[in-house]
Amino acid sequence: MGEAKRREDLGLPPREKKKEKQTSKNQLNKILNKYPYLPFILGFSLLAILIIDLVNYYK
Repeated sequence: MGEAKRREDLGLPPREKKKEKQTSKNQLNKILNKYPYLPFILGFSLLAILIIDLVNYYK
């Protein structure tokens, strides 16, 4: 740890770690982890809408 010793000798604080920007993929994973049943709810609601439209079409 050469740099850490050098910074300590110079009286500088430890180097801060850089934060990476979150990508949209991480945000999608965050939402899916928070609401794990969301894809099922959306899928079933879309299926219900399609069935209702199909029934109304053939009336």
